[in-house]
Amino acid sequence: MRFAPSLASGPRPACGAHPRAATAQPPRRLRRFLVFAAASALSATALAGAASASSGQDYVAMGDSYTAGSLIPDLAGSPAGCLRSSHNYPALVAAAIGTGSFADVSCQGATTDNMAQAQSVPFGTNPPQLDALSAGTTLVTIGIGGNDLGFASIVIHCASLSWTDPFGTPCEDHYTSGGTDQLKAEIDATVPKVAAVLQAIHQRAPNARVLLIGYPDILPNSGYGCWPLVPIAFGDVPYLRGVEHDMNQMLASQAAAGNATYVDTYTDSIGHDFCQPTGVKWMEGIVPTSPAAPVHPNGLGEKAMAQQVEAAAG
Repeated sequence: MRFAPSLASGPRPACGAHPRAATAQPPRRLRRFLVFAAASALSATALAGAASASSGQDYVAMGDSYTAGSLIPDLAGSPAGCLRSSHNYPALVAAAIGTGSFADVSCQGATTDNMAQAQSVPFGTNPPQLDALSAGTTLVTIGIGGNDLGFASIVIHCASLSWTDPFGTPCEDHYTSGGTDQLKAEIDATVPKVAAVLQAIHQRAPNARVLLIGYPDILPNSGYGCWPLVPIAFGDVPYLRGVEHDMNQMLASQAAAGNATYVDTYTDSIGHDFCQPTGVKWMEGIVPTSPAAPVHPNGLGEKAMAQQVEAAAG
């Protein structure tokens, strides 16, 4: 918009009058426009500030290697030894829901102890994961418990035992020798640890919604596996499947008791276990065929987990 014609049509100064006296005030129409423009600018600034303050969640992702997305390209964050992926489910969730701030402090090998204690990894130390929380945090996701049991290493150990008795139950025999199921005992021992972590999260982030993430379907949900493609003895597949079911059931119970939302990533992953062909499976076997850690989700698995988390986060 041009204002020159309006200025030119204003009254001329009287003869002998000081030129500044006649031009000190702009014409009435221009004065009204300037007042309106100033008021509009102030309103826009205030609205922009309010929108900025309320835009997106302040999201913190905590957890172990299933959260970190170990060995899925590309490596992101520090320390490098945590093996966080730029395409793990926290990163995908953050991009999908829109965040005011986002911190992924997950780390491969993390146990419930590493939520409150520093974790030493190659090339550095991951600080206590709880330290990433604050009163301003509005969303927390946490996937934890598997390393307290050592589930991935258990599967690998069971694979080595399978060669001695591929049609039997060498793994179950090993972990139940003496009349006590060692893995069930480990799950029971993890219950108070998970409960304590959830309590600590609520204390540090009292305004946050907390999502406790379950573990996806690792072994086939029925049948006896795919030995020797993934060398777990036929009789041990139902046993290990039961162990994972017990772990997820424990997590769901602790979420209900600890004012958290349990996110079931198992149900949708049925049929995408590590016995399936590449492109169908979301879990890699002992020898991965897609970039991922052994007995861990691949990129498709992390994407599927992200969709479940997004749905739970609303």
